[in-house]
Amino acid sequence: MSEKILMKGNEAIAYGAIRCGCDGYFGYPITPQSEIMETLMELQPWESTGMVVLQAESETASINMLYGGAATGKKVMTSSSSPGISLMCEGLSYLAGAELPCLVVNVMRGGPGLGTIQPSQADYFQCVKGGGHGDYRMIVLAPASVQEMYDFVDKAFSLAFKYRIPAMILADGVIGQMMEKVELRAPKPRRSEEQIERECGSWATTGKKPDRERNVITSLALDAPVQEQFNIKLINKHKAIEENEVLYSTYMTDDAEYLIIAYGSMSRIAEAVIDMARSEGYKLGLLRPITLFPFPKKAIDAFTDRVKSILTIELNAGQMVEDVRLVVNGRIPVNFYGRYGGMVPSPDEILTEFKKSIK
Repeated sequence: MSEKILMKGNEAIAYGAIRCGCDGYFGYPITPQSEIMETLMELQPWESTGMVVLQAESETASINMLYGGAATGKKVMTSSSSPGISLMCEGLSYLAGAELPCLVVNVMRGGPGLGTIQPSQADYFQCVKGGGHGDYRMIVLAPASVQEMYDFVDKAFSLAFKYRIPAMILADGVIGQMMEKVELRAPKPRRSEEQIERECGSWATTGKKPDRERNVITSLALDAPVQEQFNIKLINKHKAIEENEVLYSTYMTDDAEYLIIAYGSMSRIAEAVIDMARSEGYKLGLLRPITLFPFPKKAIDAFTDRVKSILTIELNAGQMVEDVRLVVNGRIPVNFYGRYGGMVPSPDEILTEFKKSIK
């Protein structure tokens, strides 16, 4: 049986973690995502489900606790904001190199440096292109509502375990702090040790079993040919994800002559822009990437043959627009409008930029 509660996006992450059967959360407070851990502490899931909730001594400690928990086949997660994710990047590379499933939530703030606690989308490069060292990727989901903050926790864990890969929910501070009504689904129980052994026993460190060799978790391969074969394995995994797991949504695109591409909070503002533009006779539509990796390349490619130009809107100096331009490959104009440092544009402001872009 479901129930509906008014809550912040950050709070929805906490509820989503408990109700999807998460085994452990390890984090460190940083604005604008601190309510995730605060809500978990308030709900005390260790009493009801046995879920571990721990404030680590740092972000570096948090990500390495994820490595340990994920190595045993458990559903483990952390959350942070931009500078904290930077501190986790080495650990994220180790997790990817060991093919360990986990969930990382990044509620972005303005930068570079310590920057501001106001919303931003300036971590796109960092998170979508890997972040840490080496050839690796993460599955990256970009929610545009508080409901999706809740829903994507379970979705991210499912994808992470399906492909044995780190997954990330990449939200901006607007989505983390805004309040909306959320439908909470019936909770899933945490998996038993027997279930973990059945599902993850081929790779997880669940204890030496008489019918198999020991499972060893490592990202170290000193033999160059061995490392190359592992990199090829990861590349093939990434290709499979790109083929099978792309998610996006559209708004008013059936007859669109112009297209906006935006994600997260900017996609919500873009919908208002489109309504305003259409009232003035402009046939404008929206494509919202839901997965930033895998990126909806085929969908954008199809629109390139139908529309006259594309306007990409971001809370940064121009990051996702580079991926859009790679897909379009010069066939039509791809314009960009962004605000920085925590400034969020109004629909009127974006509409003005759209009109400039088509002159």
